[in-house]
Amino acid sequence: MRLTDALPKEGSQKRRRRIGRGISAGQGASGGFGMRGQKSRSGRGTRPGFEGGQLPLYRRIPKLKHFTVINRQQYTTINIADLASLPANTQVNLATLMEAGLITSDDGPLKVLGDGELTVPLQVEAAAFTASARTKIEGAGGTCTETD
Repeated sequence: MRLTDALPKEGSQKRRRRIGRGISAGQGASGGFGMRGQKSRSGRGTRPGFEGGQLPLYRRIPKLKHFTVINRQQYTTINIADLASLPANTQVNLATLMEAGLITSDDGPLKVLGDGELTVPLQVEAAAFTASARTKIEGAGGTCTETD
């Protein structure tokens, strides 16, 4: 056996295309780059992200911090300090707060925030509670019930 005998099986490999070797080779003259224009010249065609003069994507998107949430959940919020004026063992939800005048507009489900102090026990029904609001309501002897 000789080194010249160690060849791949006939038809198992395609030979690589040799461009720029004359018109009979199939990829002569312009070498597959066409006739004229920016993409036929030597060197880099355009830089990455270039969109032909249109403002590129990396400049169109917002630059700082983060993207805004598209379908953000809107809540009607109330602080613990506002609930302190209610009598003890009151059932608190969005409807009762509207009747009492503590909330003037219904902007969505009720969310209780933890700003202020609470001394009376209340039964609060809301869609969401902050962690500090939950601890203050339960610390005063009340209950927190999450509704959907």
